[in-house]
Amino acid sequence: MRLRNVSFLTVLLFGLSGLVSVSWYTAFSSSRGNVIWFRCLCSEVQMWSPELLELQVHVVVREDGAAFRSSGRRREERQSSVVGDIHPSIHPSIHPSTHPSIHPSIHPSIHHHPSIHPSISIVMGVPSVKREVHSYLTDTLSSLMSELSPAEKDDCVIVVLIAEADQQYASSVADNLKRLFPAEIQSGLLEVVSPSVHFYPDFSKLRESFGDPKERVRWRTKQNLDYCFLMMYAQSKGTYYVQLEDDIVARPNFFTTMKNFALQQPSEEWMILEFSQLGFIGKMFKSSDLSLIVEFMLMFYKDKPIDWLLDHIMWVKVCNPEKDAKHCDRQKANLRIRFKPSLFQHVGTHSSLAGKIQKLKDKDFGKQTLHKGHANPQAEVTTSLKTYQHFTLEKAYAGEDFFWAFTPVAGDFIRIRFFTPVRIERFFFRSGNIEHPGDKLFNTSVEVLPFDNIQAEKEALTEGREKKPKYHRTEDGFIRIGSFQNGIAEGEVDASFGPLEAMRLTVTTDSPVWVIISEIFIKKAE
Repeated sequence: MRLRNVSFLTVLLFGLSGLVSVSWYTAFSSSRGNVIWFRCLCSEVQMWSPELLELQVHVVVREDGAAFRSSGRRREERQSSVVGDIHPSIHPSIHPSTHPSIHPSIHPSIHHHPSIHPSISIVMGVPSVKREVHSYLTDTLSSLMSELSPAEKDDCVIVVLIAEADQQYASSVADNLKRLFPAEIQSGLLEVVSPSVHFYPDFSKLRESFGDPKERVRWRTKQNLDYCFLMMYAQSKGTYYVQLEDDIVARPNFFTTMKNFALQQPSEEWMILEFSQLGFIGKMFKSSDLSLIVEFMLMFYKDKPIDWLLDHIMWVKVCNPEKDAKHCDRQKANLRIRFKPSLFQHVGTHSSLAGKIQKLKDKDFGKQTLHKGHANPQAEVTTSLKTYQHFTLEKAYAGEDFFWAFTPVAGDFIRIRFFTPVRIERFFFRSGNIEHPGDKLFNTSVEVLPFDNIQAEKEALTEGREKKPKYHRTEDGFIRIGSFQNGIAEGEVDASFGPLEAMRLTVTTDSPVWVIISEIFIKKAE
């Protein structure tokens, strides 16, 4: 009865006061819209913290006032979603009760959604914090998105939480993500959220517990709040929510594997499906359970780390105090189900806890392939780059291994000269691999050399009063048709070029890192 009264009080207070603050930025390509914001109340934190904060969700709506919610739409209805500026100056004080463009579909609280009918299957949450030594965020996102098929990209959303109150830092990270992943942001696959400057409580008032120093208590407390933040934001967006971290790599086909494993469960009694044995990586929840989890976490977020709190939730749900620990463990095993092999591997060395070095590896992840081979047209491959050990370009082109070279400088090249001219339909080059995700090509162009240069130059002109080249032509006759974006170059080859004599990758600026080419795919035209 007492618990029931507490639950009622929680819901009542939930409707009266606000705490957590989210900043969600979504813009349409027309750039015309009305920014609105509403409060999502979360009274549980207020019950345990003296700070009174509010959850502000910023949404840009169409001119017709229809609120845009990427999670409930097909991809074609999400085409214009982009991350907006995260600078505090864009926070207009427009109250939802007075703003004329608010659509009823955005009024329900993010915190409580008893009826969820989304069309997106999985929302993946990736909290990211400022690290003293090295950030793994872009490598993590590249790994996740490169392993998604077009159909899978339509069926999921990746939400990045920039878990810092420093608005200048949040803006810089958001700008970098917009630059590196414009297509993913435009399509709605990638979303970015950031807390307001008032989101976090005064961590200096935390007490030490379980032998942890204050800095570690602060770190784990903030981490709990970050998880709550993401869960509340993601709750209404999909059927399942998967918690990830910002320093991981994913196994091929991870998305469909997770989805099928969840759908194949014999009952809906499970609470957590684990796709990694490490920490809070790869933990799947039903979106309908997130309210319960967040409420429990917010009551004890200052007291214990997340893995302990989750264990306590399961104990409360299924363990009988009159039975022994073995019986309790058997009952909890029905709620927490492990999938093998692991689908995610931890790659970070420098922890988000300042000064901590952690070389955690999931032994169940297994040995990951460091390259991917294809049957490419016969060709002679040459490079100006200095090869490291036995990782030659010839082996990479043949699909036998990856190519590894010392730091490129402007003017370095990789050239593929076909033994006989060949028509090419499309190309794909991937730099970096799972063990060295940062060894990528940056500021590198993809160029082709048509066998019939005169005809190719004639065909590659636009029609109009003044004919202008579609493509940039180099002094030695190569035509620039693409470039590397976040370590990957892919595209189609204009059929008007006819048979190609050669292809070339040209580095245009000095690189700060070594380079790995882990995949080369040159598809001949049918």
